[in-house]
Amino acid sequence: MKLNIVMCEPEIPQNTGNIARTCAAIGAKLHLIEPLGFKIEDKYLKRAGLDYWDKLEIEIHDNLEKFLEKYSPIENAMFFATTKAEHCYSDIDYSKYQELYIMFGKETKGLPEELLKKYIDKTIRIPMRESLRSLNLSNSVAIIAYEVLRQNKFDNLQEISNYFLKL
Repeated sequence: MKLNIVMCEPEIPQNTGNIARTCAAIGAKLHLIEPLGFKIEDKYLKRAGLDYWDKLEIEIHDNLEKFLEKYSPIENAMFFATTKAEHCYSDIDYSKYQELYIMFGKETKGLPEELLKKYIDKTIRIPMRESLRSLNLSNSVAIIAYEVLRQNKFDNLQEISNYFLKL
């Protein structure tokens, strides 16, 4: 299964760097939709991603409309992560898809309301206390990505540490 992590207008370079590192570690493709709140050359972005940048498949899109033209949510298995969703992220059966896109919004505002309304049946959320706004974006990506991987039996990932293989 091919996992695509889509970041719509991310604002904080450290979050995107952490997400890039997660994508490299799990073999997911990272899509960045402009405008970005930083430059790709940003030292904080690069530092958070460590030395994983050459192991990352990344595609940058000029804007949300162009991304949606190229990767139609109707033609592709696409889910939208938001605090405003009815469905819990772990209630979806991700194992039935050969390729999957999970879209996340910017740190301050999330995904555009019109997008969420249009694809309300494809929105997913991470449960949390009612009085809080949201989790950290890079944590949210990791939580949902690893649920997708778990449902797919961690296909193509090493499940046993090299340390124990040497014993």
